[in-house]
Amino acid sequence: MAADALLALDQGTTSTRAILFDAALHPRATHQVELPQHFPSPGRVEHAPEDLVAHSIACLRGALERGRVAANQVAGIGITNQRETTLVWDRQTGRTVHRAIVWQDRRSAGICERLRAEGIEALLTERTGLLADPYFSATKLMWLLAEIPDLHARATRGELAFGTVDSFLLWHLTGGRVHATDATNAARTMLYDIRRGDWDDDILHALGIPRALLPEVRDCASEFGTTDPSVLGAAVPIRGIAGDQQAATLGQACFSPGMVKSTYGTGCFMLLNTGERAVRSSHRLLTTVAWQIAGRRTYALEGAIFVAGAAVQWLRDGLGIIRTAAEAGELASRADPDSGVVMVPAFTGLGAPYWDAEARGAILGLTRGAGAAEIARAALESVAWQTRDLLDAMRADWPDPGGTVLRVDGGMTASDWTMRFLADALQCPVEVPAVAETTALGAAYLAGLQAGLCPAPEEDATHWRRRVLFEPAMPAPEAACRHAAWKVAVGRVTGPS
Repeated sequence: MAADALLALDQGTTSTRAILFDAALHPRATHQVELPQHFPSPGRVEHAPEDLVAHSIACLRGALERGRVAANQVAGIGITNQRETTLVWDRQTGRTVHRAIVWQDRRSAGICERLRAEGIEALLTERTGLLADPYFSATKLMWLLAEIPDLHARATRGELAFGTVDSFLLWHLTGGRVHATDATNAARTMLYDIRRGDWDDDILHALGIPRALLPEVRDCASEFGTTDPSVLGAAVPIRGIAGDQQAATLGQACFSPGMVKSTYGTGCFMLLNTGERAVRSSHRLLTTVAWQIAGRRTYALEGAIFVAGAAVQWLRDGLGIIRTAAEAGELASRADPDSGVVMVPAFTGLGAPYWDAEARGAILGLTRGAGAAEIARAALESVAWQTRDLLDAMRADWPDPGGTVLRVDGGMTASDWTMRFLADALQCPVEVPAVAETTALGAAYLAGLQAGLCPAPEEDATHWRRRVLFEPAMPAPEAACRHAAWKVAVGRVTGPS
């Protein structure tokens, strides 16, 4: 039997799924398991490490079973994962020293304040393209090394391993034989020099992190070892790894400089391909590795919004004004479009381009005529206005003479109302792909590339197909006026700059 199937493992913040693709990158079978989150105290978010491993194996097995494909028919596995989430484990036993500290976790905010006060943030930004924020792995790792007795000494002796979720899963899937990561996940740790392509010793020294903890960094399409035969019944090569947002950029075929994609899940993440040039942002965006293939790095500007789909979840679970997320668009369509109600969903602070961890959410412009429909509309509009803030910053850092088309993916793209308003707010076309699971598609593409089944990025855009295109209908002056009202509302919840 020909080994021409591709298996993507997509380990996300709220669920784990595996999708089986054929050699032409058409999805054939899916298996998904919800992932519990643990909130031990305000600002802290954790995952049980055993869930990450058990759910991943169950999804891989389930996708193969549903697709009626044997393990020896799989040409490669591609792994994509929630980024920045931090784990440390014993190299002998594989057991972690603490639960996984999730990217959303804010416990290291005090460490970040100290780094800024000591003037270290400039070094971090220059080398890694990131800001001193609890979002990234480094300060989570610093917290673990400071809080758990003897951990730093054990790390220095080489007894422990650090990794993001991809590295942790790779370790367990290969039976503890491989401790590695890829360049995109390394670039999100705040320890990796994205221009030299190596862990940065100056940063490691400044943050007190032993190099012995760190995994080997490889290309996104690479030979990452094979699964232990006990996992799937045969040794299957693992041939691709990328962080979820970078995998989605590949899945959206944003292969040319200037192309932009935006993913709408719990949060929203927008990436703009800047080619072989790592662009230093003047507007508080992040500079990151989009992918590394055949030793060549492609870079991106990235903006992160902390609350997108989470605003819809709040309408459902917090306010109870909708029963399902799908009802939000229908409720918003009944609102008075001129109500003046604006929602700033800063439930956990504001991300790019504001980076205000102390900001908190607010609904402004309420009158006696405002009701559930106006609040639902304001919640959905807030996603569009936050996206416009990101796109405006990207256009300022990377002038776009040819115009912009935004490729979108994620759960919120199922709402035509939201996507139509997004096109209005951005004043640019919005494209929704035919294959909704672009993150898994990107991981499968990397595995297929390494297996020789898929062409190189510069030769391939054929795997991407459009489902629907939304063109802006709102007049540009009206969009600008409404965006200005949003900026005023943001100013009410942010601290002094």
